[in-house]
Amino acid sequence: MDQLDNKDLQLLKLLQKDAKLTVKELAREVNLSPSPVFERVKRLEQEGYIKKYTAVLDPERLNLGITVYCQLKLKSNDSDLAIEFEREIMKIEEVAECYSISGDFDFLLKVYVKDMKQYQDFVFNVLGAVPSIGSTHSTFVMAQVKNIHGLTI
Repeated sequence: MDQLDNKDLQLLKLLQKDAKLTVKELAREVNLSPSPVFERVKRLEQEGYIKKYTAVLDPERLNLGITVYCQLKLKSNDSDLAIEFEREIMKIEEVAECYSISGDFDFLLKVYVKDMKQYQDFVFNVLGAVPSIGSTHSTFVMAQVKNIHGLTI
């Protein structure tokens, strides 16, 4: 963050809120001309401050109305087992996010499914086929209270 000035931070905030803003619109918001704004955004991308641009989809509109956080414990604390698990979890489409965590569990998954039947099938047939998993614990989201889809800068 030492290399970022106030204009860079403003640009990051604006793009995080709406990545479809044009260079011209960004320039107007940060009181610069379009050319330096274009160069700044390119630099922010090249330096890795901006990882990618994406659309945030509505899971309910796509018939994926149940969000589940699934905590997993591996069969043992073995680095080879963890690497095998990470390789396998990358192949599973239902898993939107996966985190290595501390505490009573080893990993936390965020999963979107259509209904409880689909989640049951996911647990038994998809996760059940991953040999490194020892146990799971599921928490079902009843309502999303806040999700800013971004970082506080």
